[in-house]
Amino acid sequence: MGDSGGPKEYEDRVGRASKSPSPKQNVRKSLVIEPLSTTALILEDRPARLLFCAYTDRTILCNIHRNLPAKPAEEAQKHRQEYEEMVAQAKRREFKEAQRKKKQLQERCKLEESIGIAALIWNNEILPNWESMCCSRKVREMWWQGIPPNVRGKVWSLAIGNELNITHELYDIFLSRAKDRWKSLSMGGSDVENEDSGLSASDREASLELIKLDISRTFPSLCIFQKGGPYHDMLHSILGAYTCYRPDVGYVQGMSFIAAVLILNLDTADAFIAFSNLLNKPCQMAFFRVDHGLMLTYFAAFEVFFEENLPRLFAHFKKHNLTPDIYLIDWIFTLYSKSLPLDLACRVWDVFCRDGEEFLFRTALGILRLFEDILTRMDFIHIAQFLTKLPEDLTADDLFASIAAIQMQSRNKKWSQVRWCR
Repeated sequence: MGDSGGPKEYEDRVGRASKSPSPKQNVRKSLVIEPLSTTALILEDRPARLLFCAYTDRTILCNIHRNLPAKPAEEAQKHRQEYEEMVAQAKRREFKEAQRKKKQLQERCKLEESIGIAALIWNNEILPNWESMCCSRKVREMWWQGIPPNVRGKVWSLAIGNELNITHELYDIFLSRAKDRWKSLSMGGSDVENEDSGLSASDREASLELIKLDISRTFPSLCIFQKGGPYHDMLHSILGAYTCYRPDVGYVQGMSFIAAVLILNLDTADAFIAFSNLLNKPCQMAFFRVDHGLMLTYFAAFEVFFEENLPRLFAHFKKHNLTPDIYLIDWIFTLYSKSLPLDLACRVWDVFCRDGEEFLFRTALGILRLFEDILTRMDFIHIAQFLTKLPEDLTADDLFASIAAIQMQSRNKKWSQVRWCR
């Protein structure tokens, strides 16, 4: 018969047809592996006919390799070893990072514990007996280690003192006077306090505008002194009240940073009292009143200790005509609060309140000593730029170790003796 097969053969053909894979199944069958990353490719042997699909986050990279020889055993072993080394290195990095974080946490806990213990000693032993204990060796050593933040304002107030005998009521009087002045200037008035200040209306208005401008530039990264910030009005009040209290000094750029640091540690009236007394110190008054003669005296005394402590850097600065005023003025005007990280500036303030103006110049030499190797490779422009804004990763331990190495004695003469001899 013309029929090539019977029912049995027909059933066999239908059975085979029904069991034949779909095109999609054929594709899957031809894939020996479906690696999910390029790492998997390293570990797999390469058959003669292979479709590789490496999946990344948003891209599918498909490379079709046909008629390639199988991966040699040596190559496969090498790739496995390389992969295993990569994994081992990653694990070592993870372990080191975990150890680093653990050490940081331990150090932070230890620091917080020591600060807590120190705060108890300051509150319970030192502050109640300030007059008898403030100059003791124990207290001076604790002072050097840094004053706990929760007692810092009290210690600063006591150390700065109040020789001017300013009261909270006096602050309120000068603040009220400042508000009257602001109101008058905003209304175009020209005669408010002209007889008291000796300044013209245009000078007073310029001073007011400078205060407003400087407040917006005071610790801008904190966003607490800018317009709308929680400390904006407080800072504005202190600076305005001071210009009324000391019209002979007025407002000078840099004052806003000093007042801001005090505000962060004291109530408003107490901050004003500390601010006014601090600016009344001989060094600050010489700089803020721009007394060129006294400023040159300070610079000359500083250079005596600079040359003795750091002769190589001193010669380098002389070679490039880099005089102390280029970097010291900004440091003195802001008491380092603009150039150093804020927490480190507060540490400097701690010892400045203990040792007075000498420590400002000792700190300057400590900074120069710490970065001596870097500075000796720089020219005039780069040195000035570097010293204007010091590295953010500067630590208190490094800086104070460098400051401790500075000798503030020249030919058996101390700072005060050298300064007055100039």
